[in-house]
Amino acid sequence: MTRILIIGCGDIALRTIPLLAGRYRIFALVRNAEYFARLRALGVMPILGDLDDRTRLKRIAGLADVVLHLAPPPNISPGDPRTRNLLGALSQGKHLPRQFIYISTSGVYGDCGGALVNETHAAHPKSARGQRRVVAENKIRSWAKRNGIHASILRVPGIYAANRLPLQRLQQCTPAIVQHEDSYSNHIHADDLARCIIAALRHAKPNRVYHTSDDSALKMGEYFDLVADSYNLPRPPRISRIAAQHVLSPMMLSFINESRRLTNARMKNELKVKLRYPTVKSMLAEKISP
Repeated sequence: MTRILIIGCGDIALRTIPLLAGRYRIFALVRNAEYFARLRALGVMPILGDLDDRTRLKRIAGLADVVLHLAPPPNISPGDPRTRNLLGALSQGKHLPRQFIYISTSGVYGDCGGALVNETHAAHPKSARGQRRVVAENKIRSWAKRNGIHASILRVPGIYAANRLPLQRLQQCTPAIVQHEDSYSNHIHADDLARCIIAALRHAKPNRVYHTSDDSALKMGEYFDLVADSYNLPRPPRISRIAAQHVLSPMMLSFINESRRLTNARMKNELKVKLRYPTVKSMLAEKISP
């Protein structure tokens, strides 16, 4: 049976694991033994290790046929030492993985002024988190090309789900930007992202980038309004961009300063993905349907 190694066992990995069951022998790199029981209950073999400590990665060398890399770079580094350590450990084995899937971010594009962006658009990140992801992507692509490995990069926008909505933000009446100054945002439901990962395992072309984004064409404030209406919460007050500089957190400001609309034709045509939730509205409508 094909062996798959999961790096980064957060929410998306836990949604993906049931879709892998019965088709793969699943391993997961875990740095906290407290999670072992939960993973074993899902049929996963946990391996104790830490991407921040390359001396603890020896057990993954030569282990997997497929690697699914969902771990983010550390926030304190200008690059991504975690990906560097992972690739170094995998390279020590007699048998390299034949396939490698990396979950990246659409933040690698930076601000595109609201333009439509496809996968051939040049990466031009302005945020530190986007810059770290570009470093990781480049390391993976170079390593894969050098070793003849089938690499796929999934560039992911804002992930949402019933348990991943901005309810606290709305309850606190955190303001949004006035409509004519607002930025476009992009979205994918967490369950659909898990299904995109499975589709990439089956259908992705070698060394290819894919947007995993739904069909929504929302500005950020419109997204907040939709969620607020669905949960009977007040819509956020609107303020200008200038006023936002004094009110919103640096993290939120970094998001509103980037506007783009991701195309998803490659995801649909090549990965053959049929979204369960084509838009944010469809998920919220399901929530309130009788």
